[in-house]
Amino acid sequence: MDRMNPLDAEFLHLEDGTAHMHIASCAIFEGPAPAYDELVEGIRSKLPLVPRYRQRVRFVPMDLRRPFWVDDPHFNLEYHVRHSALPSPGGKAELCRLMGRLMSQELDRNRPLWEAWVVEGLADERWAVISKVHHCMVDGVAGVDLMSVVLDLDREPPPAVVDDWEPEPEPSVLRLAVDGAVNIVTSPSEQLRAACSALRAPGRALARGWTIATGLRWYGSALRPTPPTSLVGTIGPHRRWTSTSASLADVRTIGHELGGTVNDVVLAAITSGFRDLVVARGEDPDHVALRTLVPVSVRDDTGHGVFDNQVSAIFLDLPVHVGDPLDRLRAVHAEMDRLKQSHEAEAGNALTQLAGAVPPAFMAQGTRLVSRLVSRVPQRTMNTVTTNVPGPQFPLYLAGRKMLEYIPFVPLGPGVRVGVAILSYNGQLQFAITGDYDTAPDIGVIADGIDTAIATLLRLARDHRAEPRRRRPSTRKATARSSSRGEP
Repeated sequence: MDRMNPLDAEFLHLEDGTAHMHIASCAIFEGPAPAYDELVEGIRSKLPLVPRYRQRVRFVPMDLRRPFWVDDPHFNLEYHVRHSALPSPGGKAELCRLMGRLMSQELDRNRPLWEAWVVEGLADERWAVISKVHHCMVDGVAGVDLMSVVLDLDREPPPAVVDDWEPEPEPSVLRLAVDGAVNIVTSPSEQLRAACSALRAPGRALARGWTIATGLRWYGSALRPTPPTSLVGTIGPHRRWTSTSASLADVRTIGHELGGTVNDVVLAAITSGFRDLVVARGEDPDHVALRTLVPVSVRDDTGHGVFDNQVSAIFLDLPVHVGDPLDRLRAVHAEMDRLKQSHEAEAGNALTQLAGAVPPAFMAQGTRLVSRLVSRVPQRTMNTVTTNVPGPQFPLYLAGRKMLEYIPFVPLGPGVRVGVAILSYNGQLQFAITGDYDTAPDIGVIADGIDTAIATLLRLARDHRAEPRRRRPSTRKATARSSSRGEP
């Protein structure tokens, strides 16, 4: 049995029937589409590389311990890989509608927590694979790692991995209960050993403690309530989804010429989209404070290929009140610089680790209670969520077909009506917006605002790059003027 870490379990407990805690992607491939059976066999050949795909969740009685992953003795690949098609004309509107509908359905907890749909009927002879995985299994970085394992690096698929998998016997309820009871006894001693280990290096422990204390202070100020806005409030179980894209080279040009990282430019463009949405809804952007949760990976180099959650978070105030796009980029850049010095990510990671010391029964019940409370009483500490995950900058293949686009999906937590996910792949940046179906029918405004912001900033960046050349006369003209004046 493989026990979940505290953050994995939190994502499982947060799910309440309206907040669906799965992450997902829509991968679009060049045509023609392969036969369904060929795709199923291709995925089957990769299952030995992803053991979690054949495991399901088992809960410990009375939440005496965090849930476990156990082999599913009734695993059926054909249940998890479905076949669908878009109605004519198979354009973006039809694909977004299908994606929203699939994302509105929770995963079956009695089976391995993933599903995939092979979607035919896209325009231009393209086809897609919509993949959904529960957040308790992977975070954004692990999700990209997972996709890189399932897909191929070359057009010609590699030889199939030998598969001798046989499910391990499932643990009995009695064994799970006994294991949980033993954990209650042994957990304090494990925590004592960890404390003693820290005392052996007091200097390092003090430095880490100061860093975490600094981060917690910033965390406290970041959680102050924001003014009311239509972007937060209760949500329903249904979702909308749309997307847009930009060239990664263009975004890098903007950052190089105008100042800022790729992440700064991305966040500035998203801020522009939200500003347009606020204005379109008749709200005054000067009186809207929009705070977004930004997940930050704490996964080191050894953590790649490990399918779990290793993530912290920072809170960023998006400057929707700033009207000028260039000033907006500068404001985001300054705020991100401040956050890098605030140690919020380290504090968030420490809080997650601290949660592991809380008795699982208390943690599970507390999470469920908070989730139910937030679903009924609007919270105003976090208005949206923004994830940005770097993907592979080289082409991937499935069944010999090249993946052309790799578009992400971010779930909505309790009380959050709109979220944005960003993912880079093979020179492209994909922006995907998730909205609550009932309260955010206008998420297309954000996508259009992102397009406009990128185009505006790129024009300013190109003007900035050309400006020194306009000011500096060419060598030929300068030489001619010097000769006419008799200068050497």
